[in-house]
Amino acid sequence: MEHLFWIAGLFVLYTYFGYPLLLWLIGALRGKEVKKAPITPPLTFIITAYNEEERIAEKIENTLGLEYPRERLQIIVASDASTDRTDEIVRAYASQGVELVRAPERRGKEHAQKLAVEAAKGEILVFSDVATVLKPDSLRKLAANFGDPSVGCVSSEDRVLEDRGNGSGEGYYVRYEMWLRRLESRARSVVGLSGSYFAARKEVCHPWREDLQSDFNTVLNAIRSGMRGVSDPEVIGYYRSVSSGKEEFRRKVRTVIRGLNVFTSSLSLLNPFRYGLFSLELLSHKLFRWLVPFALVALLLSNFFLIPAGPFYRVSMALQGAFYLGAALALFDGRLAKRAPFRIPLFFSLTNFSILVAWFRYLKGERMAKWEPSRR
Repeated sequence: MEHLFWIAGLFVLYTYFGYPLLLWLIGALRGKEVKKAPITPPLTFIITAYNEEERIAEKIENTLGLEYPRERLQIIVASDASTDRTDEIVRAYASQGVELVRAPERRGKEHAQKLAVEAAKGEILVFSDVATVLKPDSLRKLAANFGDPSVGCVSSEDRVLEDRGNGSGEGYYVRYEMWLRRLESRARSVVGLSGSYFAARKEVCHPWREDLQSDFNTVLNAIRSGMRGVSDPEVIGYYRSVSSGKEEFRRKVRTVIRGLNVFTSSLSLLNPFRYGLFSLELLSHKLFRWLVPFALVALLLSNFFLIPAGPFYRVSMALQGAFYLGAALALFDGRLAKRAPFRIPLFFSLTNFSILVAWFRYLKGERMAKWEPSRR
């Protein structure tokens, strides 16, 4: 039990703290800075939408307001066979150069994106969700990264606007993820992109796999092509936190299932002799993160049996108990969920429980090809 306790505990510590420390050391010793250039290559801006009649006009207006040479910017809305007024609203912007690409049947986000990729004329393809708001200079800053020939794809940094008082801990998690991506960018390459706003060279988008999560698989395509993915802290996508805890939980489950599908289809990238440091990044950031819930269960159970072994284990058990008790109280009391000492344990616990649910569904054969935009 002592062996199990320490192995599980060290595994969790490495995944959340040891891995970032390792990246920081590598970055400090031989970091790879992005050699930006003030370029304006032809861009295709792809907005993926499904039944977004309430928000699509606002998104198009935001996109039309971006500061980028209009003759070098193609705007496409990829509709995943929307059944509301989304397509009608998009067509109203045709005179302003906005193009509609509609899937004949609903087959998921990546399928709609594939149709847009096939219609794209730009050298750089930019992908964005309807809920994401961009600053006017965002595209220029994004394009500057492609002045570095080693860069195959670029991720924005997410900023969550939590003004509804819903007590979500999503903002804390996002800040941690953005910090981790900055460390990965400097050390070698990011492992995943922000699905809400990212860009890639057109050659990196071929072949486009409609059965694989695009924000994850695009990085892997870049690595296979001898390039890398980076995260730019000056390129920011703003979006509101998910409207409810249940919706946030379902989104996490979907994301992990889709991520597992990409990971298991790309196991060759775990070969360190061919892909070097990226293999360790892929293992640590993705697989280890998805194994943390099992380690947490092992840590809790082994600690329970070790209570008689000494004061250290009794204190450790008390701390774990207090952490999960705080999460349980926040789950059943919405007022507590708005306070950081409670919502952090709640969000951490729900996130790891969602991973367990995702594993269960994935092993049952679910792949979550269909896509349902989160309501924010």
